Amino acid sequence: MKNIHYKFFAAALIAAFTTTAAFAQKIPAGKSWSPVKANAWYAQHKWISGSDFIPSTAINQLEMWQAATFDPATIDKELGYAEGIGFNTMRVFLYSLAWKQDKAGFKKRVDQYLTIANKHHIQTMFVFFDDCWNADAKIGLQPAPKVGIHNSGWLQDPGNRIKDAGIYPELEAYVKDVMTTFKHDKRILLWDLFNEPGNSGKKEASMGLLTKVFGWAREVNPDQPVSVGLWDWSFEKLNAYQALNSDVVTYHDYTDENSHLKTIQLLKSHGKPLICTEYMARTRGSKFANVMPMLKKENVGALNWGFVMGKTNTIYAWDNPMPDGSEPKEWFHDIFRKDGTPYKQDEVDLIKKLNGK
Repeated sequence: MKNIHYKFFAAALIAAFTTTAAFAQKIPAGKSWSPVKANAWYAQHKWISGSDFIPSTAINQLEMWQAATFDPATIDKELGYAEGIGFNTMRVFLYSLAWKQDKAGFKKRVDQYLTIANKHHIQTMFVFFDDCWNADAKIGLQPAPKVGIHNSGWLQDPGNRIKDAGIYPELEAYVKDVMTTFKHDKRILLWDLFNEPGNSGKKEASMGLLTKVFGWAREVNPDQPVSVGLWDWSFEKLNAYQALNSDVVTYHDYTDENSHLKTIQLLKSHGKPLICTEYMARTRGSKFANVMPMLKKENVGALNWGFVMGKTNTIYAWDNPMPDGSEPKEWFHDIFRKDGTPYKQDEVDLIKKLNGK
């Protein structure tokens, strides 16, 4: 999920790993899982396959989770599409303001979501914070999508609120309340603590929240693993901290299969399971046909960005808006139309085959 031009070159990756080794001498790791524990956990699951999910009726995380717009009927229908193609995991973004507005109701809706997902034999990977897209969130009615613009209403969390006095105690209470409530819940696969820290030009300014959220998670000590995905290989300090403190290694890669495989080969040096929590941008050469079979062969979990075309407008590319709102010749993300018709039947057939359906 990017609002910058994505750079994922092997040379930069090698340089980052060299520097990461140096930073490893300086940054104390938390009580992350050992490779033995992480691999034993991974072996208990069949190959992790799925996507990042928001219902087609929601433009952003607030519209998904606020009481007035929470849409269990659409969630149920669309997770049914996921079950039908053999997906077993969905990555879902929470939102701190929805919790602050209505703590008990928010957790009730999270539980309702998990009940629906579990009915469809789907585990969930929840995301707490995010540095992507719009920085000024407001509770209440959310804006309509901007025509032809990718993720026009998606929200950073906490975004500009990071400057507010007292924000850290509030965010700590949010993470600990939600995580403590669900720390033993087998419907949750993994806690993804922070999506793309450093994005939106923040870079190392996100280190403070990154280190704090890992600390809060370790205090709760959930049954499920915690992780923060690697995504930009120029962010050396962030990458070192994320890799050292994650129980399993998660990452994003929107490149073709050859470049993506190089990423995997280097990340395997950590000795822990790998889960790709974002891939598949058709116009950039990251497609189901070339990348997903490779991920299965390498035993790397595979979660693509985008599921049902909807208010997030992710059929449009990050950097190629279409002001007339026409459907692009080649969708950037997403698999299904709202009625459950596949964008490309051959893609769905391949996904089903790889998932043993």
